[in-house]
Amino acid sequence: MNTVSPSILPSDGTEAVLIGRMWDPISNGPRVVAVSEDMLVDLTQTFSTVSELLDNDNAAELVRQTAESPLRWKLADVVHNRHSGDRSVPFLLAPIDLQVIKACGVTFVESMIERVIEERCGGDLNRAAEVRESVNRALDGGLASLRPGTVQAQEAKKILAAQGMWSQYLEVGLGPDPEVFTKGPVLSAVGHGSGVGIPGFSSWNNPEPELVLIVDSSGQVKGATLGNDVNLRDVEGRSALLLGMAKDNNASCAVGPFIRLFHGDFTVESLRAEEISLTVDGPEGYKLEGRNSLAHISRPFEELVGAAHGRHHQYPDGFALFTGTLFAPTQDRDAEGLGFTHRTGDVVTISSAQLGTLVNHVRKTEEMEPWTFGIRELFKYLTAVEKVG
Repeated sequence: MNTVSPSILPSDGTEAVLIGRMWDPISNGPRVVAVSEDMLVDLTQTFSTVSELLDNDNAAELVRQTAESPLRWKLADVVHNRHSGDRSVPFLLAPIDLQVIKACGVTFVESMIERVIEERCGGDLNRAAEVRESVNRALDGGLASLRPGTVQAQEAKKILAAQGMWSQYLEVGLGPDPEVFTKGPVLSAVGHGSGVGIPGFSSWNNPEPELVLIVDSSGQVKGATLGNDVNLRDVEGRSALLLGMAKDNNASCAVGPFIRLFHGDFTVESLRAEEISLTVDGPEGYKLEGRNSLAHISRPFEELVGAAHGRHHQYPDGFALFTGTLFAPTQDRDAEGLGFTHRTGDVVTISSAQLGTLVNHVRKTEEMEPWTFGIRELFKYLTAVEKVG
C-alpha cells in the first residue's frame, strides 16, 4: 500500500525556501538537498550537514544561490520511495542531522489536563474516562486563560492541590519553568514516508502533531518543520521518571518533510497562529482527526527556546525544538471509555499550510530495521565524500 501523500510541499511551495536530507544509494549516504521546483538539488559539496548550513546568518539566500548543482533527483520519485530498509533507492530522511532533538511538554492547558489524567490513573487506560470526568469537575473549565508563572496561575495550583488534585504536570503547565527534555539522540529521527515505532510493551499510545523550531548554535530560530512526538501514555502515566522510556525508542520521532527557512514574508511571526492538522487512518477503516492550534500555546516560542538554550546550556550544532501539542486523543477506538491507541498499519498524516505534510505509518518497534547509521558512520561518509570531491 502506498501511504505517501501525493503533495507534501507548503501551499506556496514555489516561494518557500525548503531544505532537507535524502538517502543517496549511489554514494551510500545522506545528502543535504534543497527543493527547486519539482527537483531535489544537492547541496552537500557546499554544506556537508544541515547544521553547518544553518549556522550562516544568510542561510536562505545561500541556499538560493547554491541550488544549481548538477546532481539532482526528481522530487516525486524520492517522495514515493517509502523507506522500508531498502537503501538501494533514494528516500527522504529527517531534515535534521547533528542537531540535538529537544521537546517541550505541557505547553497547552488541554494537553496538561490529559497528562494529569494519565498520572492519576497510573497509566491504566481502563480508568481514563472515569478519572477524566473527576479531573474536569475539579478544574471547572477555569484554566484556559491563565498565563504560566503568573500570580493567578500559582493560585490556581494551590486551589487544585487543596482539592486533592495536585500533580507535577501542574507545575510545568502553570509554574514559571516549562518542561524541556531530550526527545532522542542525534540522527535518530525518521523522515517523511518512514515507519514510526510503537514498542510491544505499550498498550496505550498516540501521535503528537507538533511545530518543530529549528535553532542554530547561537540560539537563533532559523526555520521550522513538522514533527510527530510519538508518546506512550501508559508508560509516562506510571511515572514521569519513565519519560525516557515513554519518549525515546527506535523510530519514535518523525520530523519533516523539509525545514522551511525564514525568508521574505515567512518569519517566526508567521507561525504564532499556525494550524496543524492530524489524521490517523487505521487499517480497519477507523479514522481519527485532530488539530494543534499554535494560537492557544501557553508560552511564547522565545520562552521555550530560552529555557533550552542560554548561559546555562549551549548546543554547538544547534537543536530542533518540539513545541508541544494541543492535541490529546480521547475518541474511543474500540470499547467505550478506552479512548484511542495506535494499531500497526495506522497511517499518520500531519500537515499545515506553511510547512507541508508529514506522513508516516505505524509499525512494531521490535520488527523495524535496527538504527545503525549514527554519528560515526556520518563522519566516515563525509570523509569519503570530501576525498572524492
